[in-house]
Formats: sequence, structure tokens, C-alpha cells
Amino acid sequence: MEKVCLIIGAGAGIGGHVGKRFAAEGFHVALCRRSDQEGLDRLVSEIKQQGGIASGYLLNVVKEDAIENCIHVIEAEIGPIDVVLFNLGAQIGNRSLEETSYKAFELGWRMATFALFRVAATLFPLMTERGGGTLLVTSATAAVRGNAGQHSHAAAMGGRRMLCQSLNAEYASRGIHVVHILIDGAVDAPDTLGKMLGADKFQALREQRGLEHDGLLLPKKMAETYFHVSQQHRSAWTHELDLRSFSDLAWWNHEPK
Repeated sequence: MEKVCLIIGAGAGIGGHVGKRFAAEGFHVALCRRSDQEGLDRLVSEIKQQGGIASGYLLNVVKEDAIENCIHVIEAEIGPIDVVLFNLGAQIGNRSLEETSYKAFELGWRMATFALFRVAATLFPLMTERGGGTLLVTSATAAVRGNAGQHSHAAAMGGRRMLCQSLNAEYASRGIHVVHILIDGAVDAPDTLGKMLGADKFQALREQRGLEHDGLLLPKKMAETYFHVSQQHRSAWTHELDLRSFSDLAWWNHEPK
């Protein structure tokens, strides 16, 4: 039976590279993203060209029953999900309190926290019956530090972190490994940072700090850590870690902006 890795948030950055890493180890990778069928097809094709096995699904996580139905389809058509990467962002931009509508604030929670809860509620009972599984959760500095203009994002990501801790407290003894991975720095990813900054500013940042400078987090290198923690023995599980470039100060050494 195939080993299956489900990736929710499979763009050209972290999600896509983690997918390629798991595919290289023999996993059938089920790649989910909200939009861009062309980009999804391209990622699936790249994995297949490298000798891996992959399937692609468009998934709108805020839609009722979409997450649940997607998991059930994958379990029925491909096989039991061994590893799931929850890689959805919830950044709505830098907005003052007055500029943050109720709808915008709630959207961050729905994407960052409630969607993760729905994944666990659907998948963990199945994993428990099978004797275990792994949930990898990409997070952000906002999970541990709130800044001005980040009301929705910080509240949502902080909730994500606490949910990971609660899931771990309840399910570690049942064989389910939950890992909260805090990304404390800028990631060299066109689908996320590139879209936030725009093409010109993103390229300027890469030339200043990225590329040969290694001052931006490289998704391909980050994928090595994701795979490593997914394979840990239960006697020495990692439950939380942070990743940043060598040139960045850790979040606790920064003044709030």
C-alpha cells in the first residue's frame, strides 16, 4: 500500500518543495491549493518528471465540508494518509484596528485555526485507528509575538500554536506526532512573499539578501527539516521548532514594529 502525504497549501514555496521531498522518498503526494490550476498541474508534472507520484486538488478551505470531503476522497482513492502538512497562511496584510473589518479578522481565524481544527477532527480518528500519523504545521513569528497592524494574523496564528499544543497533549499518547514549525523570517517563495511585495520589490530583496547571500529562507533546504521531523522516533519527538536564516535575529531579540 502506498504511503500518502497530504499537503494543504501546496504552492511554489514550502508546500511544493516539501511535496517534492516526500515524493523522493516514495510517498504519493496529494497536493491541495486554493486556486491556480495551471500552477498545481505544473507542480504535479514536476514531481512526476522526477520519478515521484503526485495528485492535485483545488481546495477552498473556508468552504463548508471542503476539507472533510477532500480527506475522504484521498483516503478512498489513494490510501491512508500517513503525513499531513498544513501549510496555509493567514496574512491579510498590515492593517490598523480601524481598517480591520470583522469579516477580515474572522477570515484569518477560519484559515489559520479553524481549518486546522477541521483537518485534525477529520483525520485524527482515522490515524488513531491505524496506530499513528504525523501532522506538520507551518506557522509564523506572529504565533509568538503580536505587532501593530497584525491583529487578525497574530490572533489566528497564536490560536494555531495553542491548538497544536492541545492536539499534542491529547494525541501524542495515541501515536500522532504534531509539530508546530515556526518560520521566523522571509521565505524565498514567489507564491507568498513575491505576491505580497510585488515582482520588482521581491527581486530586489532576493538580490540584496537572497540568492548567493542565503539571507532568505530557502524552501528546498527547509523541506529537509520537515521530512526529518516527520521521521523521528517517538522517544525523541520534536513538537515545536523555529527556522530562520543565519543572518536574522531571533524573534525574541527584535523590537516590535
